[in-house]
Amino acid sequence: MRIYFYTRFERFWHWVQALLIIGMLCTGVEIHGTYALLGFEKAVWWHNVFAGAWAVLYAFILFWIAVTGEWKQYVPRLKNVSAMVYYYSVGIFLGKEHPVHKTAEAKHNPLQRLIYVSLLSILLPFQIGTGILYYVYSSWAELGLQGVLSLKVISALHTLGAFSLLAFVIVHMYMTTTGPTVFAYLKGMLTGYEDEADTKPGDAR
Repeated sequence: MRIYFYTRFERFWHWVQALLIIGMLCTGVEIHGTYALLGFEKAVWWHNVFAGAWAVLYAFILFWIAVTGEWKQYVPRLKNVSAMVYYYSVGIFLGKEHPVHKTAEAKHNPLQRLIYVSLLSILLPFQIGTGILYYVYSSWAELGLQGVLSLKVISALHTLGAFSLLAFVIVHMYMTTTGPTVFAYLKGMLTGYEDEADTKPGDAR
């Protein structure tokens, strides 16, 4: 039996956000002088384009989550968090059963909820905020920020946020391979459907 987990818009913003983040990471690395492909000015221009598009998309994501009731999927639950940590760090390598059951009403397990809500409410706003401060650096004096903020500190914080996003992307890509088959979860995010056999017993709430 196939279950419809992910709507078209949900899949759309997932993949567009992934492309924008990858684009920002690549151009950001070039801006720091790690390699030369586009050239500094073009890399800055594209980085700002990606960042602006991402900020707009982020606003739409928050709006969609709020009005569709999907925010319930991100409410953190402490129940089974330790079971999930054990499963991903030990149990999965021993062939243990997944400790929670994925349903359309509870698509994210307790650990995923904690990670996603932290991403949406802390890391993404932090990265957008430091990026905006970086972008308006030439107007700091007019904004009353000159002498209050340090460009080196803002740059370091923005870079730290970028590495945190990179770590999330790497772990997220790995986690997509931990289903019943290597491509089971990837297939779900492409088609919106997952097979009932691809879910595991337990309590996700």
